[in-house]
Amino acid sequence: MSETRNARTDDAPASTAKTPHPRDEATDALVDAKGDHVVGRAVTINRPAAELYAYFRDFAKLPTFMENVERVDILDGKRSHWVVKAPAGKTVEWDARITEERDGELIAWTSEEGADVANSGCIEFRDAGARGTVVTATIAYDPPAGTIGKLVAKLFQREPAIQARRDLRRFKQLMETGEIATAARTKKQYDEEKA
Repeated sequence: MSETRNARTDDAPASTAKTPHPRDEATDALVDAKGDHVVGRAVTINRPAAELYAYFRDFAKLPTFMENVERVDILDGKRSHWVVKAPAGKTVEWDARITEERDGELIAWTSEEGADVANSGCIEFRDAGARGTVVTATIAYDPPAGTIGKLVAKLFQREPAIQARRDLRRFKQLMETGEIATAARTKKQYDEEKA
């Protein structure tokens, strides 16, 4: 962990911090990459950073807890193809490239040319002692159709700020309990209630 990170007095993601974070390489890569809208969310997960990093780094597993991600196809060690649900039953797609990676600590990415949604971001895994690991996701993106597209996405609950919070909460549940809680009833439960 860098000295800059240890000097932080505010544990919030850079986009929501009350005190400005010193810039570091990951922030520079994110700010200089793609996207005008920045979303930052964090959650503390009671698991070691190495375990969380390893699960997250296997991008093909991300649809297990990311509600709007239909699939992630691995193209090579640094590139992947994403298919994500969008409003009105549509999907958006892009190829992403890892721009920085520190084993057990950080994964930063950017979308490649031709993306339906230009985006970049990073996910950080910081040791929180006996509490586990603070996982921080910071995402910069350009919504399709600009501000109007962002409003439409928000209406359909497909806006990245909403999804980042939900996805991190599901990641926490999956890693701490082995399953994701849901309010949905199974057919068996529904039939039992009707009887």
